[in-house]
Amino acid sequence: MPKLNLQRKTLNLPQIQLSYLEWGQGEPVLLLHGLADCALVWASLGEYLANSYHSVAPDIRGHGESSKPENGYRSADIIADLQALMDNLGWSDAHIIAHSWMAKVACVWAKQHPQRFRSLVIIDPFFIGKMPSFTKLTFPFFYKVLPFLKCMGPFPSYVAAENLARQLKQYKGWSPLQEAAFKAGMEEKKDGTWGSKFVVQARNQVFEDVMLVAGLTETLEVATLLLLPEQGLNRSEFQIKPFRTYLKNVSMQKIPGNHWAFLVEPDAFNQAVAKFLNSFT
Repeated sequence: MPKLNLQRKTLNLPQIQLSYLEWGQGEPVLLLHGLADCALVWASLGEYLANSYHSVAPDIRGHGESSKPENGYRSADIIADLQALMDNLGWSDAHIIAHSWMAKVACVWAKQHPQRFRSLVIIDPFFIGKMPSFTKLTFPFFYKVLPFLKCMGPFPSYVAAENLARQLKQYKGWSPLQEAAFKAGMEEKKDGTWGSKFVVQARNQVFEDVMLVAGLTETLEVATLLLLPEQGLNRSEFQIKPFRTYLKNVSMQKIPGNHWAFLVEPDAFNQAVAKFLNSFT
């Protein structure tokens, strides 16, 4: 997969280090990956936008090359990291693009600090409302069956991990983009096994936060694009209703692919995002 103006940098914060990827130049775009992914899932989009946009994709704390503290995975902690990153970049605001769990966090952030958002793109948000408290009993089941958690491991070898990954929805087709994103999120452990760089304490605390925090509770005026993959999570009217209710300046667009449209149908995904961003220039 060709690279275009791709750089990896590190921001030293008081408690953690935040690793991030950077593409291109122009208007600021902040790219926020979902749970158990990493910044490189945005490689195709970052390259596609590079001539007109300065895109930055952090590894969210607990993921990728960023620090993995024992605690600190609430929405408030993530938002504080992102605001510090924007401040370090000299960005007062940005176009913010967020997938799945981070789409929910981005909605919370937009409610608290709308001045940070030039626009918002949310891709197939994961549980935009609060999860009922009784669902905590089902978390061990979710940990085993959700496709984005199956690569946590341990695996006896990298080959074993890759063999599983090739069967998962997010890596359907196993393109060079998908292979690179998968490799970027995996590592050999001290005992010789292989597993995800995403850590258990982040998984557990994020699920707790998802249960306790609602993404949309009041109206947002930020110009928003809601991307709904044809095989995504949000296919029923009751799932889409909160977005119609609370997002007062929203466009909704169906796109090909599944929950990871940017990995399985990157061309259509990139075009949809670029068309929306270009409408602001």
